[in-house]
Amino acid sequence: MHTKVFTIKSIWDTENINAAAEIIKAGGVVAIPTETVYGLAANALDGIAVSKIFKAKGRPQDNPLIVHISSFDEIYPLVIEVPPSAVKLAEAFWPGPLTIVLPKTDAIPNEVSAGLDTVAIRMPSHPIALAVIKAAGVPLAAPSANASGSPSPTTARHVLDDLDGLIDAVVDGGECSVGVESTVLSLVHKTPRLLRPGGITPEQLEAVLGKIKIDSAVFSALGLDEMPSSPGMKYKHYSPKANVIILKGDLENFIAYVKANAADGTAALCYDGEKEQMPVKAVGFGHADNPVEQANRLFGSLREIDSLPGIDTVFARCPAAQGVGLAVYNRLLRAASFEVIEL
Repeated sequence: MHTKVFTIKSIWDTENINAAAEIIKAGGVVAIPTETVYGLAANALDGIAVSKIFKAKGRPQDNPLIVHISSFDEIYPLVIEVPPSAVKLAEAFWPGPLTIVLPKTDAIPNEVSAGLDTVAIRMPSHPIALAVIKAAGVPLAAPSANASGSPSPTTARHVLDDLDGLIDAVVDGGECSVGVESTVLSLVHKTPRLLRPGGITPEQLEAVLGKIKIDSAVFSALGLDEMPSSPGMKYKHYSPKANVIILKGDLENFIAYVKANAADGTAALCYDGEKEQMPVKAVGFGHADNPVEQANRLFGSLREIDSLPGIDTVFARCPAAQGVGLAVYNRLLRAASFEVIEL
C-alpha cells in the first residue's frame, strides 16, 4: 500500500483537508499534525477502524488511546458526566496539550479504552488538526504516529520513516511546536491524578484545581499485571534502537563516566554547548536551562542518534524534573527502561 502525503500549509487548503477527512470517514487511518506530536488518527466511534491503528503501529491492545475533539460540546456524548473541574481545565488549557480522563459512555468502543471504563479526551490547538477533526465530523482516536516503542514523530518525515506503506495517508503540516505528548490528568479520583506529564505542568494544573497527585508510574514502571489507565504508562516508549542509560550528575562527572565506560558504539545525548567536550559522538537536545526547548527537540534528537552508524549505547544527560522538564525526564526514563546511574 502506498501512503499518500497531503502537504497542508493552512486551514484554507480545504481540498487536502477534506481528502484526509474522507479517508477517515471511510474507515481509514491518517497521520495528522498536532502541537504535541503527529497522531495516527481514525474514527474513534468505529472499533474496526481503530483496530487498524494498533495493527499499523504494532501497539499492545491493552494500551488505551486518546480521543481528539474540535469543540468542547463534542465531549458530552463521550463521557457520563462533565464535572466542574473538567470545565475549569478546558477553559484554562483547551485547545492545547492537556488530556482529561473521565468515565466513558458506550459510544466509546473497547478498542479505544482498552477495556477500561474511562476515556482520555483532548482538544488539540494545531489548526490543521482541528480542521481535519471538523471535516471528518467525528472524534478521532490518535496515538503517536510511530512504530510502537520508537521515538514519537514530530515531523511528517518521521511518520513516513516508521509507517510508510502501513497507513493510508499523512498530513504534512510542518514541525510540531511542543514536541512531547500531552499532559494526561485523571478526574476519576477524589484528588486529580497526573498520569503523564507534558507541556501543561503540575504547577499550572494546581493553579486551576488546587492539589493534584502525581501517579507513581510517572517515575517508575507499572507491574506486568497492572492495567495502564493512560497511554505512556506501561511499556518501554520513545526509545531509539540503541540502549539509553541516564547519567544523573554534573557535567564534569558525566564526561568522566562516559570517558571511562565508552566503547566503539557509544554516543552521548547532551545539552547544547557541551558536544565539543564529549569524548564520543554526541547529539544535543536543547540548552540545560531551557526545558521547553528540550521537549521540542528530544524525540528528533533520539531519532538522530539512530542515524549515526554503529551506535548501540547512549549515555544521556539527566534533565531537571520540574515544570516542562518533568515531561522530558519522564520520556527519557521510559526510553532508558528506567536505567538511571547516580554519579
